[in-house]
Amino acid sequence: MAYQDHIIEMDTLIKANKAPWEGISAESVARMRLQNRFKTGLEIAKYTADIMRKDMAAYDADPANYTQSLGCWHGFVAQQKLISIKKHFGTTKQRYIYLSGWMVAALRSEFGPLPDQSMHEKTSVPALISEIYTFLKQADARELGGLFRDLDAARAAGDKAKEAKLIDAIDNYETHVVPIIADIDAGFGNAEATYLLAKKMIEAGACALQIENQVSDEKQCGHQDGKVTVPHEDFLAKIRALRYAFLEMGVDNGIIVARTDSLGAGLTKQIAVSHTPGDIGDKYNSFLDCEEISPADMKNGDVVLNRGGKLLRPKRLPSNLFQFREGTGADRCVLDCITSLQNGADLLWIETEKPHIEQIASMVDRIREVVPNAKLAYNNSPSFNWTLNFRQQVFDAWKSAGKDVSAYDREKLMSVDYDDTDLAAEADDKIRTFQRDAAKRAGIFHHLITLPTYHTAALSTDNLAKEYFGEAGMLGYVAGVQRKEIRQGIACVKHQNMSGSDIGDDHKEYFAGEAALKAGGVHNTMNQFEAI
Repeated sequence: MAYQDHIIEMDTLIKANKAPWEGISAESVARMRLQNRFKTGLEIAKYTADIMRKDMAAYDADPANYTQSLGCWHGFVAQQKLISIKKHFGTTKQRYIYLSGWMVAALRSEFGPLPDQSMHEKTSVPALISEIYTFLKQADARELGGLFRDLDAARAAGDKAKEAKLIDAIDNYETHVVPIIADIDAGFGNAEATYLLAKKMIEAGACALQIENQVSDEKQCGHQDGKVTVPHEDFLAKIRALRYAFLEMGVDNGIIVARTDSLGAGLTKQIAVSHTPGDIGDKYNSFLDCEEISPADMKNGDVVLNRGGKLLRPKRLPSNLFQFREGTGADRCVLDCITSLQNGADLLWIETEKPHIEQIASMVDRIREVVPNAKLAYNNSPSFNWTLNFRQQVFDAWKSAGKDVSAYDREKLMSVDYDDTDLAAEADDKIRTFQRDAAKRAGIFHHLITLPTYHTAALSTDNLAKEYFGEAGMLGYVAGVQRKEIRQGIACVKHQNMSGSDIGDDHKEYFAGEAALKAGGVHNTMNQFEAI
C-alpha cells in the first residue's frame, strides 16, 4: 500500500471514531505502519522464502546470479552489515545472512564459550534469529524516519519537487530484512526434537534451515576430526521433520539445506538397516571397512554382514564406532546429496577440507547426472588458510605446466617473503574470483563465510587496544575509529541516532505534541556530527 493510501485509510478510521480519536494523526500512524512492515517472524519467513526461491530460479537461468552472505552472531552486527550493503550497493538483492551454530556456541551460550559440538542451549538459535530481525526492522524504522523528516522539511520549504521525490522513495523503499540461512546443527536430538526446534526457528523468521548428517550426540565442527555420520534413513527422517515444520507453520516455500560431512567423516555409529540388496541401507553399509570371516571366527557381540554369501565383520573401534574404508568420502558425499535431493532437500552443502573448485565440481558433476538442477550453499570457511591453499594451487599448476618454480618453497608459501611475487599475485586473483568461478563451474548458488564477524571483532579490538593503551592514547581511538567513521560515512558515528533516539523523539511528538520532552535538542552532543 502506498504512503498516501495508508494516510487515507487511517484518516477514515480516525474520523469514524470521532472526538475520542481526534488527537491521533493519520499521517503519523501511516508512518509507524511503514516503519513496522513485518509484524511477526512468520511474515518474515514467508517473505524471505519467496526471495530465495526467485533467486534460486535466477541462478538456474544464469550462474552469474549467485548469492552471498556473512555469518553474524548479534543483531547489531547483522544490522550494520545490511546498512553497509545498502550504502555501498544501493540494494540488498542476492545478499543474505548466515546464522552459524559455531558462533552461537562460541558467543551466545549461557555456559560461556563452547566448541561447535551442539552443547549450547538450542533455544539460543531461534532467540538469535528473532534478535537479528528486530535489529533489521529497527534499521528500516531509522532510515524511513529520516525520509519522513526530510519530507517534513521539504513541505516546510514549499519544495513540491523534492516532496514528490521523497514520497516516491518512501513508496519504493527497500527493506533491510533479507533471508537468513539458519544452522540447526544435526537437529539437537531425534527427529521430533528437530521438528520442535525447527518450528521455533521458523516462527522467529528463518526461511532456510541447514541440517547436517552427523549424529546429534557426537556432532563435531565440520573442520575438526572425529565426525560421525548417520545412515540415510535417519537423516531423511529429519529432512522430512523440517518440511513438516515449514508446512505446519504455513511457510510452504521454506528451504532445506542438506549438509553432508561425509568427505571428512570416516566413522558411523550404527549399521544401516537393509531389506534388499542395493537399497539405501545396503549402499551405506557397502562403504564400511570390513574383514571376511568364517562362522568360527565370530565372537560374542560381533556385528556381521552377509554380502553375496560371504560373512563380513565391520571393523569396530574401541569407541564402539565403525569406520568407513579410506578413500570413500567423495562417493559417500555424492550418494548423500542425491538421496537428500530426492527426498525433499532444496539445496546441498558439501563440507570440504580446502577451497578447491575442481574438487567440488567433481562431485557436483556426478550429482547432476541424476539431479540436473542440483546446487549448493558453500562454506568459504575461515578454517581454510586461503593464502596458502591458493598459492599452493598456483604452484602446482605452474609446475604441471613446466614453468620454473625453483624460486618457491611449496611448504613455506605463506611466508611474507612471497607476498610481492607473481605467484602470490596470481593466487590473490584466483581468490578474488573464486566465488564467481565456483558458481559457474561447481554449481554453488550461495557463498557464505561462517565466522567473519567473529574474526573482524577480534582484529579491530586488537588494533584499538594496541593504539589506545600505547603511546597513541586517545588518538588511537580518534584516528583509528571515529575519524574513519566520519570519513567513510559510517552511520554509527551518530550512535544515539542508531540506537533509536530519534525514533523515540518522533513517537513522543506523536503522543504528546508540543509538550514532548525530546532528547534531540540543541544540547545533544550528536549535533556535532550533523553536517556529516
